[in-house]
Amino acid sequence: MNGASREALSSAREQLDALTDNASVDATTLAEELAAVTALLDREVSLRRVLTDPAQGAEARAELAGRLLGSRVGAPTAELVAGMVRSRWSRSRDLADAMEELAYSADLAAAQRAGVLDDVEDELFRFGRIVSSNLELRRALTDRNASVAAKTELLHSLLGGRANPVTERIVIRLVVQPRGRSLEAGLDALSKLAAHRRDRMVAVVTSAVPLSEGQRERLSATLASLYGRQIHLNLDVDPEVLGGVQIRIGDEVINGTIAARLDEAARRLAG
Repeated sequence: MNGASREALSSAREQLDALTDNASVDATTLAEELAAVTALLDREVSLRRVLTDPAQGAEARAELAGRLLGSRVGAPTAELVAGMVRSRWSRSRDLADAMEELAYSADLAAAQRAGVLDDVEDELFRFGRIVSSNLELRRALTDRNASVAAKTELLHSLLGGRANPVTERIVIRLVVQPRGRSLEAGLDALSKLAAHRRDRMVAVVTSAVPLSEGQRERLSATLASLYGRQIHLNLDVDPEVLGGVQIRIGDEVINGTIAARLDEAARRLAG
C-alpha cells in the first residue's frame, strides 16, 4: 500500500491493538466479524467504492457502514470499521485488504492472549511445508471447482485435533477465501504477520538433521545479537544439505551447508 492507504492501515492497526489489549473484547469474535466484512467488500465492489469515495464526507461514510452492518456485528467491530472508512484510501481494494489483515491479526491476538502464538507460528510453517511437498494436497485445496464444504472437511481431517484451533480456523479461511493469492503466498504472509505480532524477525533454518535444544538456543542468541532483534526460528530438515545449516531471513541467505560449499568448489574447478 502507498500514500493515504499506508497511513490509514497504520491507524487501523493501532485501533485494533487498543481493542485486543482490552480483556473484555473477544478477539476471536472480532476476527470472524472482520473476515465477514472483508467478504462483503469483496462481493460488493460498488459498496467498497462508496465507502472509500473522498467525495463523500468521512462521517457520511461511517454512518453508511453503521447502517449496513447494523446489529450483525458487535460494538468493537463496528467501531473499528467506522474508523477505517473515515480514513482516506488510495484504492478501494486497499480497504478490503486492510480489513483482511486485521481479521488475521485479531486471530493471532487471541492466540497470543491464550499463550499459544508460538504454536500457531510453528504450525503455519509446518503446514506450508506439507503443502509445498504434496502436489495432490495442494491441488485439492486450490481446486476452484471444489466446494467450500469439501475443502473445509479436508482441512478438518488434516488439522482437527492435531493443530491449535486458531491455526485451523485461519488456514480454513485462507483456503476458502484466497482473494487471488497462491496458498503458499498466503501462508507466508500469515507467518510474517504472526512474527510481527511479537515484533520479531523470522529465520527459516534448514539443516540435514534436527537441531538440538542447545543448538537452537545458541543460534537464536547469535542471530538476535547480529540483527539486534529477537529472532523466531522456523526449523526445516532437508537431508540434501548434507551438513551445516542454511539460514534465510527475509531476502538474506546465510549458507553454511556442506552442499553449498561443494557447489562452490565445483564452480571454481569449472571456472
